[in-house]
Amino acid sequence: MAKIYPWLFFFIVIPISAQVQQKSFTVKFISAEIKIDGILDEPIWESAESADDFQQYFPSDSILAVQQTDIKMLYDDTNLYLGIKVFTEGNDYVVPSLQRDFRAGGNDNISIMFDTFNDGTNAFLFGSNPYGVRREALISGGGFNTDGFTTSWDVKWRGESKIYDGYYIAEWAIPLTSFKFNEGETKWRMNSYRFDTQTNETSTWMKIPQNQLIFNLAFMGDMVFEKGLGKSRTPLALIPYINTVSAKDFETDDNLNTFNFGGDAKISVGNSLNLDLTVNPDFSTVEVDNFITNLTRFEVALPERRQFFVDNNDLFASFGSSRDANPFFSRRIGIAEDIDGETVENGIIGGVRLSGKLDEDWRLGFLNLQTEEDMANEIASNNNTVLALQKKMFSRSNLSFIFVNRQTFKDYDFVEENDRYNRVLGLDYNLASADNTWVGKFFYHKSFARDIGEDDSSSGMDLRYNSRNINFGLRGNYVGNDFRSDLGFIRRTDIVAARPFIEYNFWPKKGKINTHGFQFFPSAIWRPTLDYQKTDYSIFSAWGAEFKEQQQVSLRMINRFTFLTDSFDPTGTEGALELPADVGYYYTAFGVEYQSDRRKVFSYSVEPQYGDFFNGTRFSLEGSMSLRLQPKVFLSLDLNYDKITLPDPFPSANIWLVSPRVNITFNKSIFWSTLIQYSNQRDNLGFNSRLQWRFAPLSDLFLVYNDNYFVNSFAPRSRSINLKLTYWLNI
Repeated sequence: MAKIYPWLFFFIVIPISAQVQQKSFTVKFISAEIKIDGILDEPIWESAESADDFQQYFPSDSILAVQQTDIKMLYDDTNLYLGIKVFTEGNDYVVPSLQRDFRAGGNDNISIMFDTFNDGTNAFLFGSNPYGVRREALISGGGFNTDGFTTSWDVKWRGESKIYDGYYIAEWAIPLTSFKFNEGETKWRMNSYRFDTQTNETSTWMKIPQNQLIFNLAFMGDMVFEKGLGKSRTPLALIPYINTVSAKDFETDDNLNTFNFGGDAKISVGNSLNLDLTVNPDFSTVEVDNFITNLTRFEVALPERRQFFVDNNDLFASFGSSRDANPFFSRRIGIAEDIDGETVENGIIGGVRLSGKLDEDWRLGFLNLQTEEDMANEIASNNNTVLALQKKMFSRSNLSFIFVNRQTFKDYDFVEENDRYNRVLGLDYNLASADNTWVGKFFYHKSFARDIGEDDSSSGMDLRYNSRNINFGLRGNYVGNDFRSDLGFIRRTDIVAARPFIEYNFWPKKGKINTHGFQFFPSAIWRPTLDYQKTDYSIFSAWGAEFKEQQQVSLRMINRFTFLTDSFDPTGTEGALELPADVGYYYTAFGVEYQSDRRKVFSYSVEPQYGDFFNGTRFSLEGSMSLRLQPKVFLSLDLNYDKITLPDPFPSANIWLVSPRVNITFNKSIFWSTLIQYSNQRDNLGFNSRLQWRFAPLSDLFLVYNDNYFVNSFAPRSRSINLKLTYWLNI
């Protein structure tokens, strides 16, 4: 690896091409009062400069938008005001729901991104639709991929929309305390994107090539403030909660009735840092995780849903390889293994989190949480600490350091000496050129624990080139056999992996296809402790196309080889004979995927696949469908079916995962959602029904009913009803 790095450094410092012509406009300071009503009848709006001349992003990225957008901004000492006029072909809008934080694709809406530190790395996003439903998100990692788009972030702001003949107006008032910025700042970078379903057009203020994601932060203009921004006077936010649960476990015949209370506090430290405190947090979220059919030998990472971990989450969670060796995975905190080896919830006593900007070039992240002890289940109380520092380099790159520590300070008889602490030190270099043509990551991490072996490190590289026609990447990583991160996500150790890829895209000027292309993704894994024996490889070959009417189709072939070092049953059948270890399997499969136009009232996707599977065959069918009875009712169904046929005496299985969902939004404050999940792999039929009343900004009353049954016997498994109240109070 060391011999490769000097060659890679050439790409880090190579000259980068210039961006398209820069746009800018002035944001005027005002003292007049503005009423947020979607009318824009205050005379002061006439004096505001505009961000206009939107560029088309889809179906073409080379012309001005057919349906234009005009954005005006003003500000005073406390708020940033936006008056947005969105021109449309008519008033036949697609609005699937009245619930906040809607997904942008496939419906009518506009979003605006603010890069308040002008670093092209992080941004705040605010958006709304023609009915005045709002959304907000945090963008990290330069907007290079969807992993850096977080919609679980919440902040108080006001917004109203009003529909007129041939256009709608969105009027917003965003408190300056919702942002983080340097005191005295006179310029932010900004971009906006909108979806127009009637014209079938997506457009942006600053031109973005179609080969880049629409929220990429490399392509932004300037909003110049008439006078420097003052010191942020963010109020202290207190978010107390009470939660009462009545539950029954039918397996043990235990009844549980609990009443919990606690809360969070959010404190601004200067203009750029957030201090979050939590006491007895209720991390038993009212939203359940989606079931996943897992036919692999490895653990699956589920997304973080807890608000405490959201702000500046990229400071902590973006280290290493999310696929193979992430040194910090926040969902590890709050769970533990009980005396029977089962994964159970582990209470959190409290914690602190400090994150944000230290100055123009440095960012800081510090997190410390203490978990409860559970003597009956032999679960120790642990202190969990993460420290991250990030130094900006060049235009959009950074060098990041992380320290992770999980440690128990009490001398428990049931804790082995080598489990009393685990630490990880790591260094990552994240590359992003100014125009996002080159992106990449290079990292080295080392773990520490009592009696740990010498092969205790992980390292990797991921260098990618993005252009309109050709994309390619050199990716690889190493995870030592003794590398350990108790608070991380380590899929497996003792691997050297190589995953290059190349794809070529075509952009026809005529016809129904907007773009199509070929992809070739080979990968291979070697095991160092087995004399670098190749234990896995796959060759993914595909052709995919996106149509101008937004349908998508792809054809694919996957060639695989797997050498089992341990016996394994891919069906997960209890008591079944497992495939033997020390045997290699070659297998090839073919698949098709089709996604219909999501703008339609009824949309669907279907993905059949058939081929060899280890020493047998597998037919799989994955699909989804949705019906929009806008704007109040949204019905959807997700389906996964796998028919695995292995030769005798090995097991065969039909594995089903069926997940219907009903979302009803009575208005912008009252929502009812019901999710049913049937999984015979988990032997579980689950019902989750949640009624939410948002009685004040970011303040909610939840009534949640959960019911679980065994699949085979349809006997009850567990049942609970949960009443939770949270209130966001600014002081």
